[in-house]
Amino acid sequence: MRRYETIDIGPVQQDFWAEVACIWEVTSRKVGNVRPKADFPATSLIDFLLSAAAIRTVFRWTGHMSTGRLILRATQETRSLVGNNTNLGIILLLAPLLSSFAQERTFRLAIADTLTGLTVQDAENAYQAIRIASPGGLGSAPEQDVREKPTVTLLEAMTLAADRDMVARQYANGFADVFDFGVPTFLEGFASSGSIEAGVIDLQLRWLAAYPDSLIARKNGPTAAEDVRQRAGEVMRLGGIATAEGRRAGVALDAYLRSDGNRLNPGTTADLITACLFVALRENKVVPSAPFRWQVQDWL
Repeated sequence: MRRYETIDIGPVQQDFWAEVACIWEVTSRKVGNVRPKADFPATSLIDFLLSAAAIRTVFRWTGHMSTGRLILRATQETRSLVGNNTNLGIILLLAPLLSSFAQERTFRLAIADTLTGLTVQDAENAYQAIRIASPGGLGSAPEQDVREKPTVTLLEAMTLAADRDMVARQYANGFADVFDFGVPTFLEGFASSGSIEAGVIDLQLRWLAAYPDSLIARKNGPTAAEDVRQRAGEVMRLGGIATAEGRRAGVALDAYLRSDGNRLNPGTTADLITACLFVALRENKVVPSAPFRWQVQDWL
């Protein structure tokens, strides 16, 4: 298992990196998501950029609020500014990451301490945030449903949902998918291309090929999510964004995901990518001024 050493940082830097991660994610030309020149009917690129600014104003208070309170306040700020759910998954992922201060410990050990220290009140705040955001495809749960008052900690509640939601799974496994798959994959793509955007796009395709997207599964069922996973796998089999054939297949996948009113939007994967970008920035593996735009003519 690869571990990343921490650097000495302060909360102000963390809120900046959180905003940068959000901006990089939404302005990268990923398949199926909102991106430059490709808004959804009810949600635009500007909505996501405004949401990034909104949560930064809350994340400046990291260290002065509990994780659950950060989740709730960031969701409230987003809702008041853009009026719909643009970033609930991002908030749920970033709040415990920002709450994990590592001094003489590694970042991952600090995250483990944060997660095990979550309380029932954190769960209650997070449940309220989820109800405010009202994410698409939210059904009922057999235990600790978000419409009811929780009786377990936020970590315990997330663990109950870990088998059906990749965001919840990060709480249950200590963000293992982010650290062991997402961050190294992004850094490899960035190193080979010299472009943040290409690294983000490559990570998205590889993540979609490895894991069915939770949002697609909630809205359309597990069969549809598995179908998208297989289609992304075919893109990667053809070489992904490194080959002309892979890029053509990626463009076709984007068109497929945007059919039927964008119901196949891989939104959970986008949220996880944002968490990976934040970790890469926080661990000083990449800097905000790194070259961003991927210069290629046959992509989206």
